[in-house]
This record gives sequence, C-alpha cells and structure tokens, in this order.
Amino acid sequence: MRKEYDFSKGRRNPYASRLKRQVTIRLDETTIAYFKELADELGVPYQTLINLYLRDCAATGKRLSMKWKAESRHV
Repeated sequence: MRKEYDFSKGRRNPYASRLKRQVTIRLDETTIAYFKELADELGVPYQTLINLYLRDCAATGKRLSMKWKAESRHV
C-alpha cells in the first residue's frame, strides 16, 4: 500500500445520486421480528430485505387498502 495517493485526476462518482439514503423510521417490534426471521431464512440482512420489499411495492404501484370507520357520536 502506498503512503500517498494522487487524486488530482480523480472524478466524482457518477452514480452518487443513486446511492442509498439513511432515514429514521419507527416500526413495530413484531414487524421487525418478522423481517429478521425471514432475512435469516434467506441469508440477507433484514434492512436489505425491507428495502427490497419497499422497492418492489414502489415499482409495482402496490397500495395498502385503508378504510377508516367513521366515528359515531352519540349526543
């Protein structure tokens, strides 16, 4: 290994904008346990598995069906 390296002719990574971005997200313990168990079975890190799942949802346009019940008020 060299003591010094010459980066004067170096260039920035052209794919830097495509790199992953760190975010903070709050998940239920049961959700984390599910993905950790599945990740162990598949031999991949659980965060990678969550990312792959979310990427697939985004790529295929999957949407969660959420129907909120109207709150009934008794007067």
